[in-house]
Amino acid sequence: MKLRGMVSGRAEVCGPETTLQEAAERMMEAHVGSVGVVEGRDLAGIITERDIVRAASDGADVTVEVVEDWMTSDPDVFSPDVEVAEAASWLLETGYRHLPVMENGELLGILSIRDVLWALHQA
Repeated sequence: MKLRGMVSGRAEVCGPETTLQEAAERMMEAHVGSVGVVEGRDLAGIITERDIVRAASDGADVTVEVVEDWMTSDPDVFSPDVEVAEAASWLLETGYRHLPVMENGELLGILSIRDVLWALHQA
């Protein structure tokens, strides 16, 4: 199975000036653990629930601090034509938990480690 079969074509995104609280609210509403951070059409980064927890534990005011200061900039991205097993290996090797999937400069979705494990289990 390829990643293409796992993405919906619509990723949750926010801008770099979005507050951490707003990003957390967006994640809760969409039932996801990460949001792509876009500038125009470009993926500038990814903000995850772990990033927000890290910020809060460092004493950041999540109502004021913006995602740009806490996100992972220029994240590794994957083509939708990558095999799920290859993506799983990458997640294991890097320790990341979210996998942005892009095609022709467009963010198609962000897969979680849970999504990848589920796909492997179903295979």
